[in-house]
Amino acid sequence: METLAFMVANWSVILARTLEHLSLVGASIAIAICTAVPIGIAITPNPRAANAVLYAASIMITVPSIALFGLLIPVLSLIGQGIGYLPALVALVLYAQLPIIRNTYAAITNVEPALREAARGMGMTTFQRLREVEIPIALPVIVSGVRNAVVLNIAVAAIATYIGAGGLGTFISRGISQTDVRQLLTGAFSVSVLAIAADLALLGAQRLLTSPGLRT
Repeated sequence: METLAFMVANWSVILARTLEHLSLVGASIAIAICTAVPIGIAITPNPRAANAVLYAASIMITVPSIALFGLLIPVLSLIGQGIGYLPALVALVLYAQLPIIRNTYAAITNVEPALREAARGMGMTTFQRLREVEIPIALPVIVSGVRNAVVLNIAVAAIATYIGAGGLGTFISRGISQTDVRQLLTGAFSVSVLAIAADLALLGAQRLLTSPGLRT
């Protein structure tokens, strides 16, 4: 009950921290989509390049977030951005690469070869086949990768508060430092609710973006 009373009394602060969290995660996912989807498409004709890229992305995602923040601080300090929004954004973009690249690569490579041949027989260029045939078929799987990246980044962004990025992780860090269970539970609960809500919203978007002919 104390935690609930704390949340009611501080709902405006929680809302502000939620918007900070969403801003950070939203920007990182937008950048990650613009980089990871083209990479996933580009590596599909070359299995060796695909293995190398996926391996590198897999290594990146295994690096603990605190360690990655620590590595970025001295690098970005050279431009006066060692702590705060920018290092958190860079870290989240890096973490989001693997699920999006992997799903894009898997989705494009698993398009039925007969469909490619039919499109080629109709005189479509490589770009036209990609735009009109392959991407519409692969889109649900790509969005699934984006869903995974969003949920991952919402969790990691909570740790970014330790480098001054703000967000809902502020409640968790203060709860730990002040031994305040109310703030700790508020932060953990808010992050969990945000992750679930984002996942459900993207699940709805995934269904909407699925071609009617592919829906079961």
